[in-house]
Amino acid sequence: MPLGGKPSVLIDGIPAQALPASDRGLAYGDGLFETLAVRQGCPCCWEAHMRRLQRGAERLGIPCPEAALWLREARQLIGGRDAAVLKLILTRGSGGRGYAPPQIVQPTRVLSLHPWPNYPSDRADSGILLFPCKTRLAIQPALAGIKHLNRLEQVLARAEWTAPYGEGLMRDAANRIISGTQSNLFLFRDRRFLTPALHRCGIAGTVRQHLLQSAPQFGIPVEERDLFLSDLSRAEGVLLTNSVMGCWPVRRFEDQCYALDRLPWDYLHWLRTQVYRYQPEATLPADPHSQVRAGLPDS
Repeated sequence: MPLGGKPSVLIDGIPAQALPASDRGLAYGDGLFETLAVRQGCPCCWEAHMRRLQRGAERLGIPCPEAALWLREARQLIGGRDAAVLKLILTRGSGGRGYAPPQIVQPTRVLSLHPWPNYPSDRADSGILLFPCKTRLAIQPALAGIKHLNRLEQVLARAEWTAPYGEGLMRDAANRIISGTQSNLFLFRDRRFLTPALHRCGIAGTVRQHLLQSAPQFGIPVEERDLFLSDLSRAEGVLLTNSVMGCWPVRRFEDQCYALDRLPWDYLHWLRTQVYRYQPEATLPADPHSQVRAGLPDS
């Protein structure tokens, strides 16, 4: 459905609403996607999303159109809209029946614009309830980290819970904590962040990467390692991140409640301002602690 009189979907640069039945993204999930926040007419953290899309395309052997083409079409679709969600999809294009990729690949690119989600306004500060999903993530190092189109595990996990839960926790087949259904996870303990290693499965999110790079400059070390439910019980705080929600604290998981005041709020408020900036890689201020609660976007 059009947003503000503009076409909400572009397929290979043309307003459209349907892919051909032969598209391998539809038949096999043979492709990638990115989800971006749009603020004040601009797609946020654009270059970080482009880098991940290009890395994923290289891993899958799909030719990736130039970033300038994606950006030109994104701007056309956004049309100055103040707040929205932009989704980019890249598939291997059409091919015959069977798994073998076509010898000549003509990739399909899809851009779609969606309304900003109506999240409860208190989640960013008051936190959410986290649900323990039963659906497990398969271990597949060949696909680990990239945002490929096959998300059936997340679909099944998301069907397990409803309100009042704000997100669901997912583990792999060996009981290691991996992520939320749509978010990356960080534990906070002893003035450091711990986050699951993602070399076996899971998506390496853009906000996750930003936190990995910037938190140490605020004096907060970050460690990537295998984590289990026992680590959740020892955590002082739990944080979930993605490019649309920004960062949400967890206030309760099963019988455990977390003291939200133990989290490094100076840093988290700064991080939120960066998530919704057009510039992909923000420059840290000379005194980062002076940026407390500065310029948070309305959601």
